[in-house]
Formats: sequence, structure tokens, C-alpha cells
Amino acid sequence: MLPLDQKGTTKTGNHRKPYVPLRRQYRRVRIRMDGRLRHCLTVLLLFTVIAVSIFQASGIIAGNKSSLSLETLSGYKPSSLFILYLLRLLTLIPLPLTLFNFAGIISFNTFPRKPKLRGSTLFGPFICFRVVTKGLYPKLVRDNVTKNLEVCRRLGFDNYVFEVVTDETIHLPKLPCVREVVVPDDYCSSKGTLYKARALNYCLEEGVNYLNDGDWIVHLDEETLLTESSVIGVINFINEGKHDFGQGVITYADGEIVNWLTTLSDMVRVGMDYGMLRFCLKFLHKPVFSWKGSFIVSNAGVERKITYDFGPEGSIAEDCFFALSAWRDGYSFGFVEGDMHEKSTFSLMDYIKQRKRWVSIYWFKVYYLCYIYLYAICLSI
Repeated sequence: MLPLDQKGTTKTGNHRKPYVPLRRQYRRVRIRMDGRLRHCLTVLLLFTVIAVSIFQASGIIAGNKSSLSLETLSGYKPSSLFILYLLRLLTLIPLPLTLFNFAGIISFNTFPRKPKLRGSTLFGPFICFRVVTKGLYPKLVRDNVTKNLEVCRRLGFDNYVFEVVTDETIHLPKLPCVREVVVPDDYCSSKGTLYKARALNYCLEEGVNYLNDGDWIVHLDEETLLTESSVIGVINFINEGKHDFGQGVITYADGEIVNWLTTLSDMVRVGMDYGMLRFCLKFLHKPVFSWKGSFIVSNAGVERKITYDFGPEGSIAEDCFFALSAWRDGYSFGFVEGDMHEKSTFSLMDYIKQRKRWVSIYWFKVYYLCYIYLYAICLSI
């Protein structure tokens, strides 16, 4: 007879390990893989793609070395040559953005670990999570506020308030840490600011604002969801006390995906957050190319000095206008660790309208950047 073990089961001569499915083994290896190693592999893949692209574009594979002779150029009119070369040079417009994005990808870990809390959640500064909405989707706002409250509760953080600024009443739950602000229909700022900037400026008016200069504001969109890493990153950023404004990464593929096409398109935005945005805020401490309207950490006192009263021309891109105004006034910007979650646009038409608005924003930003550079040159003279 075979011997019995302590549990009464029959022992055999072969002690085989339990079978683990290949999928589970891969998952274990993926979890154990260090973030720095994954970052090195990502950078290696990036350099490989660049090398292959250069190799193919140079024509080495085909063995053809194209050259332009004077006889070839003489067949074109000077005006035609000018237009052709101008179109060719236009492809270099995104080169500065590409270089900054490349520098951010290779300089900082693209697979960062969850930040660790430095300090206490009990004695930190007071934080106002401010959400601006038109009030068209009250259930969405209420559900997201409830989810975000749960994230703060899990961390043991209670020195905060969720403030929802809306054009229409959405009937938020009556809680000490929740505040609903309805913008009056007859409210008009001194410069006639419109849209979201009007609501944001209303919160800064005397009698409406209740924050002290040492308090902080975290601006969110109505669909933005907090994570434990983002709340820890915000608290650490504030406790460091080095910068007046900060911003972090927003991802779009967490949770339920409504539209795969728009979600995949927004992956570019995540890459730019980890590359260009992180490099500009960590190294230059200036919003050189980009500044989003969500996941903004702002000092309340500084925000009241700048205000959102930019007039109708600054209401289309109030986030960029605000960041450029703060840059002009010499305030410092930093990067906030952690990430928040949002959803991509639900339809392709909404995606096109969103990008159309951004194009107008970028043209305005180029114009305003030229103004800032001229302003700095005049000051230096």
C-alpha cells in the first residue's frame, strides 16, 4: 500500500507541481516585470521603428539615390518651385513638438509605479475638486461624484470638498463635502466672458468664493474619475510647495469602452501626456505646447489673481488662455504623478467637432505665444 500523508491522501513517488495555464503564467511574468525594464524595452522599440523608417525613407533598400539636377528644376516656374518647397517645409511645423515628445518618452519612465504618499492625509491643505458642467447629464455627474467620494474615503482623506458648478440644478446629495453652485442666468463678468470661463469666473467672485489663498483647486470635467494614484499625486504635489500649477496624465481606455475608434485615436493623447507634457512641466516648468482643461491643480490665491475673465475671445480656449496668462506673469508649473480616467467621445462626429475646436485653440495659442515672446524681449531690453 502507498503511504498516507497527514491529510489522509495517498502519496505517490512523483511530486508534480500543479498545472498553471500559460495565460496565467504570462500574467505573473507581466506583473513581476519591473517598470524600468518595460520602459527600456519601449525605448528600444521606439529606436527600432525610427531606424527602420529612416532606412526605408533614404532609399537604401531600392538602391536609388535621387538627385535634383538643374535641368529638372528648369522645367518648373519659379512660383511653382516656391509653392512645392513651401509645402515640403510645412511638414517640419510639428518638429519641435515631436522632439519634446521624444525627449519626454526617453527621459522619464513610461511605466511609473503608483506614487507613495509623502505626509499625512489628515493635516494636509484644503482641496476643492471643482467640476463645471452645463447640467445636461445630471445622473452622470451624480454617479461620478459618488465614485470620486469613494476614492477619497478609501484613502482616509477628508480635508476636501467636491464643488459642482452648473447652469442647471442637478440635485446633488446633501453632504458636508459636496457643494452645488448654480450660475445665475443674468450673471455677466466685467469683460463679458462666455461658456465655461464664465462659470469658472463666477466661482471667484466675492460672496461666492469661500477658499483661502492657501487652499487648492483641482479642476475636473464632468466625466473625469479620480484614482488613488492621482489623489496621492495631488497631495504630494501640494505638500512639496514648489509650483503654483500642476497637471498629470489622463487615460481613456480604463473602464467600459463605448467607441473603439475614438478611444484608439485618443491613445495619442496619452502618449503626449507621458512625453511632451511631462517633459515641459518637469524640465522647463512651462506649458509650452499643451495645457488641458482637466486634471489641473491650481493654487486658489493665484487663480483669483489671474481670474478667468478673458472676454469672448478667450472663452473658446479658457484653459490655454489661463495657462499662458500665468506663464506671462511668471508663475511656475509642475507635473503631478498619478493618472485620472476619462472616456473618449461617444461618436465620430463628436470627435471631429472636438478636434475642430482644438485647431482653433492651437492657432490662437501660436498667436499668443508670439505675444509672450515679444513681451519677454521688451522686458529684457
